[in-house]
Order: sequence, then C-alpha cells, then structure tokens
Amino acid sequence: MVFYELFCISRTRLIEANIKDLVKQTSLIVMNKGGVVRNLKPMGELPLPYRIRKHQEYHVQGYQWLMQFDANPSVVNELNKKLKVDPRVLRHAVIRLGSKLEDIVVSAEKTGTKV
Repeated sequence: MVFYELFCISRTRLIEANIKDLVKQTSLIVMNKGGVVRNLKPMGELPLPYRIRKHQEYHVQGYQWLMQFDANPSVVNELNKKLKVDPRVLRHAVIRLGSKLEDIVVSAEKTGTKV
C-alpha cells in the first residue's frame, strides 16, 4: 500500500458535529476499502490565503485538517470524487508521500544522528 496525506479545508459556518461527521466519513471510506488511517490532525479555523468561491458564496476562513493514511490508488480516486461534490468541503488535496516506509522516514544513518 502507498502512504498518502490528505489536506482538507472545510466551511467554517458548520456545526462541530458536521465537521466530525465529515472526518469520520472520510476515514471510513479509507478503512472500508482496506486502508489504514495513521494520523488525524485538526489544524483549526484559520484565515485562507485568498478568497475562495465555492457553493455560490465567498469564503475567507476555513476549518483545516490533515489525515495520513495507507491505501490503494483506487481509494484516492474515490476520496477525490466524494470530497469534490461534498458541500462542506472548500478545497482538498491528496499527496503521495511514498510507497515504502524507508521513503518517508529518514534513517538515523542518513541524517548522521545517533539512536
């Protein structure tokens, strides 16, 4: 399986339960297809670098969160389709971090540090 990172910006005017439901649904898509969610990191409500027009209104702030997961490439395609049409999501990006653990974690030998 390949290691991915999902960065998502959702609407700020949502109830906290809606944001939790969005994160839960996204995680369930990954897990139901045999993937593993490694890390969830809420980054909170932050100002956007520029104004985003989505769902017929302009947004200047967004609730941002990060999810790291292992999954097949087909799961990423399904995630992209679901998040693209979800009215709670302003923007999202899935980044491939690597296919092996050695690609992601720098070993102590390469950095010159002692373990």
